[in-house]
Amino acid sequence: MTAPATTWAPPVTGDPDLWCTYAAVRTLAWLGRAGQTPAAAGTADFVRARRNPDGGYGWSKGMPSDAWATFYCTSTLTDLDQPLPEVAETARWLAGTWSGEAYAMTPGQEPEAWATHFSTRTAIEVCGGDVPDARRLLSWLGALQTRDGGLGWTPGHAASGAADVRAVYYGVAAWRALHTRHPTPPPWDVPALLSWLHRRQSPSGAFRFDAEADTDCMWATYRAVAALGMLGARPSIDPVGWITGQQLPDGAFTRWPGYPVADVWASFCAVGALRQLGPVPPGTAEAVQRRIAELGCPGGGFTYREPSLAADALTVAATALTTDDADELRRWLESCRLPNEGGIMYMPGRGAEIRCTMWALAAGAFADDPVTRTRIGDWLAGLQNPDGGFGFWHGRGSDLVSTAAAVGIAELTGGGRVSVERVAGYAAAAPSQGLRPGLQQARILAWAGHPEPHRVQALLDTHRVRGGGWAGHGNRMPDLLSTYEAVLTAGRFGIGVDPGPLAAFLDRTTSAAGVAWSPLAPPGPDPLARCLHGLLRRRLADPGFRLPALTLS
Repeated sequence: MTAPATTWAPPVTGDPDLWCTYAAVRTLAWLGRAGQTPAAAGTADFVRARRNPDGGYGWSKGMPSDAWATFYCTSTLTDLDQPLPEVAETARWLAGTWSGEAYAMTPGQEPEAWATHFSTRTAIEVCGGDVPDARRLLSWLGALQTRDGGLGWTPGHAASGAADVRAVYYGVAAWRALHTRHPTPPPWDVPALLSWLHRRQSPSGAFRFDAEADTDCMWATYRAVAALGMLGARPSIDPVGWITGQQLPDGAFTRWPGYPVADVWASFCAVGALRQLGPVPPGTAEAVQRRIAELGCPGGGFTYREPSLAADALTVAATALTTDDADELRRWLESCRLPNEGGIMYMPGRGAEIRCTMWALAAGAFADDPVTRTRIGDWLAGLQNPDGGFGFWHGRGSDLVSTAAAVGIAELTGGGRVSVERVAGYAAAAPSQGLRPGLQQARILAWAGHPEPHRVQALLDTHRVRGGGWAGHGNRMPDLLSTYEAVLTAGRFGIGVDPGPLAAFLDRTTSAAGVAWSPLAPPGPDPLARCLHGLLRRRLADPGFRLPALTLS
C-alpha cells in the first residue's frame, strides 16, 4: 500500500474511532503517561457512550455489544483510571458469549481466538472474575495448534493448517490471563510453537503474519515479539533496529517501509514491541506522546491520524456512490490496502474488512483492474470460515451481515475459490430473527442457488410500515437500513415496490439539516445515511436502477 495523497483531502467525519482511542490510550499507559491523555474526560465519555443496557459495549453508539468493543472500552477506562459502570452486568454479558468451550464475539456465534482473547482478559483482568470452565477453555486453546506448530483462529482453521501470528498472540495472551487464576503450563507443544514464530521473522529482524506474507510489518512484529515474551523467549534476530528504522524525522513510527504516515497503530505496535524487548528510549516516548496528541479529536477520543485527514473507507465509498466525479475518491479507496491482504481496510494501515471491501467495490474501486479484482476474490476465499460463513475480518466468527457482504464481493469479482455449497450450509443454519437478517439470509441462499421468493415476500409484508418504509422488527417504526435492504432484496427477487409509501418514508427522513436514520432520529450530515437515502431516491426515480448490495448491520 502507498499512502493516500496529501495534496487532495478526501471527505472526513472528524469523529473519534474506538480502536484508535484504545490504541492511543494504551500506548500512553505503556509509557507511564496515561494521566496526560489529551481531553481525558471527553475520551472517557466517548467510551462510556458505547455501553449498552445488556452490560456489553458496541463498536459505535447504538450498535450491538461484542467482545471486541467490550475489551477495548473497559480496558481504555481502566487505563484512564476511570470507574467501570456496573461491572457485574458486563461480566454477565461476557458469560452469555461462552460457547461451552471458549468465547464467541457475540452470543450465539462460534468461538474464535479474537473473541476468546478479548473476553478471557476482560473477565479476569478487568472484571476481576473467572472463566466459566478453565479446563475446557485450556483444551480449546490447545486445539488451536497446527501440525507445523503455529496457532489458528479456531480448531477448524488449525486442522486445515491455517496459522497466523495474530492468532498465536491471542491464544498465548488468553492462556497467560487464565494462568493467573489457574496456574498451568501452556497447552501446546511450546518448542514447535516457538520454532513456528521464529520462522516468521525475516532477515531484517521484522516479522510477517504467516508463511505466505511477503512484507515486513510492525503489527506482526509486535504480536510475535509479545507472544515470544509471554512464553519466556526472544526473537532469533534483535528487531529493535528494524523497529527504530520505521521512525520518521519527528520520532513517531510507521507500519512498514514505504508507508510515510505515522499513525496510531504504528506507535501502539512499536511501543508494545520495544517495551517487551527493553526500556523504551526516553526520546522515543516523548515523540510518540507528541504524535498521539496530534491525533486527538477536540471533544475527546482519537483517530488514526490528524482528524482533518483521517478518512475512512465507508465514508469515502459512500461519497463516491453519490458523486458524479468520483475518480479521486476511487483512487483513495484503491490505496487503502495492506501489502499482505487483498481486501480494503476501514482505515489505512488497518486490517482488511469484508464490509469495507464491498462498499469500495460497489463505489467502483478497481473497476478497470481485473487482476486486482481477482486477487480480492482470492483473499475472500481465504477468509471463508470452517462453518462456511464469513466474519468482519480474518479469523472472526461468521455472521449474516459479513456473509451477505462476501456474496456481494463474490458477485463483483467472480468469488475466487469461495465454496458456494459451504456458504449455503452456513446460511441455512444461521438464526435470522428480524427483517434484515432474514433478507440477508435470503440473498445469500439465492446466490447459492436456493431462492425463496415466497419467504422474502412474507418478510416484506410482515415488516412493511403503513406510513412508508420497513421496520427491523415488527411493523411500527421504519428505519433507513431496513428500508434499504427491503428495496434491495425486493429488486433482486423481482418483487414490486409501491413508490408512494417509499417516497413518503424518504420525505420523512430528510430535511435541511440532513438525513435521519429513522423518522424519530435527528437528521444530520452522516455520509452513510446520505448515501443510502440518495440511492433509494435514485431507485424511486428509476425503477430499473439496481441498488448495490450494501450492508452495515
